[in-house]
Amino acid sequence: MQERTKSLEALGLTGTQQHWNPVPAATVELALARGEGALSDGGTFVAVTTPFTGRSPDDKWLVREPGSAGQVWWGKVNRAFEPEQFDRLLADVKAYLNLRELFVRDLYASADPAHRLRVRLVSERAWPTLFAHNLFIRPPAEDLPAFAPNFTILHAPEYHPDPARHGVRRPAQGDTAAIVLDLASRTIVIAGTRYAGEIKKSIFSALNYLLPTAGVLPMHCSANIGPDGGTALYFGLSGTGKTTLSANPARGLIGDDEHGWGDGGVFNFEGGCYAKIIRLSAEAEPEIYGTLRRFGTVLENVVMDPGTRALNLASDAITENTRAAYPIDFIPNFVPTGRGGHPNHIIFLTADAFGVLPPLARLTPEQAMYHFLSGYTAKLAGTERGVSTPQATFSACFAGPFLVHPPSVYGEMLRDKINRHQSSVWLVNTGWSGGPPGVGQRMKLAYTRAMVNAVLSGALRDVPTQPDPVFRVLVPATCPGVPPEVLQPRNTWADKAAYDVKARELARAFADNFAQYAPSVDPQVAAAGPLAN
Repeated sequence: MQERTKSLEALGLTGTQQHWNPVPAATVELALARGEGALSDGGTFVAVTTPFTGRSPDDKWLVREPGSAGQVWWGKVNRAFEPEQFDRLLADVKAYLNLRELFVRDLYASADPAHRLRVRLVSERAWPTLFAHNLFIRPPAEDLPAFAPNFTILHAPEYHPDPARHGVRRPAQGDTAAIVLDLASRTIVIAGTRYAGEIKKSIFSALNYLLPTAGVLPMHCSANIGPDGGTALYFGLSGTGKTTLSANPARGLIGDDEHGWGDGGVFNFEGGCYAKIIRLSAEAEPEIYGTLRRFGTVLENVVMDPGTRALNLASDAITENTRAAYPIDFIPNFVPTGRGGHPNHIIFLTADAFGVLPPLARLTPEQAMYHFLSGYTAKLAGTERGVSTPQATFSACFAGPFLVHPPSVYGEMLRDKINRHQSSVWLVNTGWSGGPPGVGQRMKLAYTRAMVNAVLSGALRDVPTQPDPVFRVLVPATCPGVPPEVLQPRNTWADKAAYDVKARELARAFADNFAQYAPSVDPQVAAAGPLAN
C-alpha cells in the first residue's frame, strides 16, 4: 500500500481508517470482509447496487461558477447548482466520510500525457475503488508516492442528501442522490447512489468541458486498430454494439467507450472496459465472455446462484443493465499504449427498433454532422402481447448526458477533423429488419460484423450506392457476406405500406429533434436529414 500522505488532511478528511491504493486482491478481501459483495464461481466480484442500477441523469448537477458559466450548455443536461448549495453538500459529505473507513485510489484519465487528469477517488466502500482501478489508467507504482491529484471524487453512496438543505431533487419515491461537478475546485461529489458507472462518467463530463479548449474532441465511442495501422471509431448509445464490435480478434482494441481525438490522433481516456453483459454468450462474444472468469473483474447487478455461485447472464431479475468492469488487458488483443492514428473510418451505430433504417449506409460530410448531432437510437418502450412499441431516442453527439459545451461545439470539431483527415463515415443499424419487434427480427450479428469488416477492409470503396428514398443516406448495392435484399429495408417488410408509414414516422421524429440545432448549423447540414413529408 502507498505510504500515507497528508493529502486527505488538506481536503479536511481523516476518516476512522485509511486504505491507500491496495492491490486488487487486497481490495477484494476488504470488500468481502465488509459484506459489500460476493465472489462468483469464476472468481469475479459481484456487487448489487439497488435501488440505483443505472445512471441517474435527473440527479446530476453542475456548479454555476464564474469561470465556466458562460461556456456551459445549461438546461436539462447541465442543471445549475449554486455555489452555496455545493459548499453545504461538500461540508456535510466530508463530515459523514470522517466517521467512516476510507478507501483511496489514485488513477489517471487519458492515455495522452499531454491531456491527462490525475484523479483521486475517496470512497466509504472498497469495491468501487476496484471498479475505478479497472476502468481508469493505473499509474506505475513509482508514481504513487508523489501523486498530486488535479481532480478529486468524494464518493459517499450511503449518504442521501437532504432536498431542503442541499437543493437536490426529491423523488416521488425512493432515495435521494446527487452527482455534482464543480469545475472551479475540480471536485466531484457522488452521494446516495451505489451505481459505480457514475464514477467514470463524472470524469468523462469533466473531460468534455476541458478538452475542446485544447483542440481535442472528446468522444463517446469505442476504437480499434487494424493490422495495417488503420484506426476505426464506433459511436453509439448503450445497446447499439460499441463494445461488441470493437472487441474484434482481428484488430487491436484501443478502448471500448471514451476517447479523445487530438492533433496526434486518437487516445483512450480509460484503462478498462465497462461491458453490458445481459444474455452475453461465449459463442457470439468470446473475448468479453472470457473476462467473466477472471479474478479482478467487477460485476454489477448480475444474478448469481447463492449456493453454486454460478452466474445467470440471461436473468434481468435485478436489471437489464447488468455490467462487467475489467482492465483492458483482460482482452487478448488490447493496444498497450491506448493510442492510435487519425481514424480512417467512423461508424455511427444505431439500434433502430422501428425496423426502417438501412443496415449499412455511407454518409456525406453534411449527413455525418446531421446524424452526429442527432445521436439516434430506439428504445423498447413497452410490450403488449409480445409486440414492443419503439420509442425514438436522440442523444446529441451520442453523448448527450455528458456534454458540457453546446452540441454544435463538438459537431463543428468533428466535421473539421473529418475533412482534414478524409475519414469515411458510415451508418450501421444493429436493430431490427423486416418490421419492429414482434414482427421483424434483430439484425444478425454475423451480418453486422460482415458489414463492418467490409467498411474497414475497403471492400465497399468501388461499390455503387443508391440514396435511400426516405433517409437519403447512400446504401451500397452489395456487401460481402450479406444477402442483397437485407441491405434494402423496405424489401424485408412483407407489408410495404406499413414500412412507408413507419419510415415517415421516424423521419418526422428526426426533423422535430433537429429543429433545436438548425439555427446553429450550416443550411446544408440542416437540409441533410430524412424527408419528413
